[in-house]
Amino acid sequence: MKALILAAGYATRLYPLTRDYPKPLLEVKGRPIISYIVDKLDAVSAIDEIYVVTNSKFIRFFRKWSKTIKSSKKITLVDDLTKSNQDRLGSIGDINFILTRKKIRDDLLVVGGDNLFSGSLDGFLNSSRKNSPAVSIGLYRLKRKKDASRYGVARLDSHKKIISFAEKPARPKSSLVAMCLYFIPEDSLGLIGEYIRGRKMKTDATGGYIAWLKDKADVYGYIFSGFWFDIGDYKYLNAAKEKFA
Repeated sequence: MKALILAAGYATRLYPLTRDYPKPLLEVKGRPIISYIVDKLDAVSAIDEIYVVTNSKFIRFFRKWSKTIKSSKKITLVDDLTKSNQDRLGSIGDINFILTRKKIRDDLLVVGGDNLFSGSLDGFLNSSRKNSPAVSIGLYRLKRKKDASRYGVARLDSHKKIISFAEKPARPKSSLVAMCLYFIPEDSLGLIGEYIRGRKMKTDATGGYIAWLKDKADVYGYIFSGFWFDIGDYKYLNAAKEKFA
């Protein structure tokens, strides 16, 4: 299995903090956010390599970080060749870039480089393998349904299969939101390219892909407990710092 950390965004909602510095390298309790993610991936014995996709503007910072991180896995940095928010590939675009550039032919675990969550990945991966070759995504239940409008919102049936998915709906039908955590079995990798070929717009949010995919094939959700922080703006960055403090 390969793992991919998405770290090529430009984090405009955190300007000026991230104008010239990548969000995944911002520190929480003295460590970069991405280092906590590597810890989670390190504990998964099936993973033999971790890819980190970033961009031309920030890759020098990740090269410096990669010399300090301690991991039992091979960590490979990949530059997606973009230089600004205007020419970014987007999350799905970056996944496709890695699949094509690195010729990946393995199961792929994808995680956003700004995600902080408690617990291990064991339950998620065990469930995902049982549902293979279907794609599985990590979900988190928010306390207030109205807060779900900031995320991709899912509804599940009794078998944990996704029956509806909406990206940032004004009126969420559920408090279950996507965590930017995806298990894509080898047999389903080709659907990424199929989705991109059918799109004329920039393929930024992964939610658009999940909404498309669930009408084409089975997609399953796994609900995480504990805490989860999606470091999208100052509010959630400060909340994460308070939690870890």
